[in-house]
Amino acid sequence: MDRVLARPWCRDLAAQHGRSWVAARLRAVLDQLRNGRLALPATDEGLADLVRAEAARASAPSLRPVVNATGVVLHTNLGRAPLAAEARDAIAAASGYGNLEFDLAAGERGSRYVHCVGLIAELTGAEDAVVVNNGAGALALALASLAGGKGVAVSHGELVEIGGGFRISEVVEAAGARLVPVGTTNRTRLADYARAVESGGVGAILKVHRSNFRMTGFTSEAGLSELAKLGAEAGVPVVYDLGSGLLVDPSGLGLPPEPTVSDGVSAGLDVVVFSGDKLLGGPQAGVLAGKRAAVSTARSHSLCRALRSDKLALAGLEATLALYRDPERARERIPALRMIAAPAAEVERRANAVLDRVLAQQPSREPSVPAGVEAGGSLVGGGTFPGTRLPTALLVVRAGEAAEAWLAALRSHDPPVVARSRKGRVVLDLRTVSPDEDAVVASALASASARLGSLLVDAQLAEPS
Repeated sequence: MDRVLARPWCRDLAAQHGRSWVAARLRAVLDQLRNGRLALPATDEGLADLVRAEAARASAPSLRPVVNATGVVLHTNLGRAPLAAEARDAIAAASGYGNLEFDLAAGERGSRYVHCVGLIAELTGAEDAVVVNNGAGALALALASLAGGKGVAVSHGELVEIGGGFRISEVVEAAGARLVPVGTTNRTRLADYARAVESGGVGAILKVHRSNFRMTGFTSEAGLSELAKLGAEAGVPVVYDLGSGLLVDPSGLGLPPEPTVSDGVSAGLDVVVFSGDKLLGGPQAGVLAGKRAAVSTARSHSLCRALRSDKLALAGLEATLALYRDPERARERIPALRMIAAPAAEVERRANAVLDRVLAQQPSREPSVPAGVEAGGSLVGGGTFPGTRLPTALLVVRAGEAAEAWLAALRSHDPPVVARSRKGRVVLDLRTVSPDEDAVVASALASASARLGSLLVDAQLAEPS
């Protein structure tokens, strides 16, 4: 150990990582050599390569950037919405000291809850707003502050399960409130809410947007405006869990009708709750926007401090919101919106260019694997627009039983490329790949094909399936 640690290449590693840390990595390599799990290198440089590889493995961060080639725009497992350049710049600028809780004009302590409020009010028409760390937290805060210890009237048809297995009923209970289901699964009328309120003990009415599934057929539900009127007359606040944070007309993105934050605010609801990292396209955050009295009550609740947002998320959210002052600019600059609105023809052009690039740089050899570009569908994801498929073009590798090996090879690339497979077909959708990442996808495919088989264009795959 001492002799190896004294060698120049080991001293260089120690200067970078620390002597004790490198010694631990060296010990791990030596143990593997003694146990026969590694082949004994013939030269000192060979040992150096083994130790460097072990050091690289041990020092790699657990959170790494990846290329999302799944075609799911708001992919929860991959971090949901990618941030606009403006948001990334704002986060970098906020990484040092800043006026997070300091009033520069007065020269005294300020409040972190003033940040983003003006923009949210400007964009949605809300009287006030407060930002916390995520959407579920925002809902829990709204219910705890407005209905803690009391009942919350919710339609049977809106007792949904959100991501990660969390259910609306459990969020209500975690907020210290009591669930009061009203109506039936498929039909809940205004009178159902009215009866619950008249029976007493109801501290809030909760309207939940069913963003992750559709209900059709013999259905009905109370409208936002009539719920707001009922709540105002009974003195019971109405909370609307919108979830997605949509701030623009979805038709401009080629999407079907969907309520926006402004719709909830203009209907007169007390609080609209939504996420910052879904269709809004910003960092993880939860927003309560609405009437001043209700938001003020939430802001003064002790749970608000436990759920408060940090300076980096606030900076990124503020920069993202600022882009919405010009909706067209928002669609161009916010990656999630730009990806959703991308024409299928443009995705197809890029997919063919990537495939041509891979074919041009590999020798023809056996075994060969058929590949091509075909029509398909992307998903918005993030529990939004269920059943809506965005027409796209898919780069398909017909790998058969080797499909999982191809997926693993793509993930082992630096940076990793995450694709999907179905029935032996490896599928890459460039809708969710930034154009400046096309070269990375081509490199990952070329590397995988060098290990698993050269790609061969299959004319049948060019036909839409």
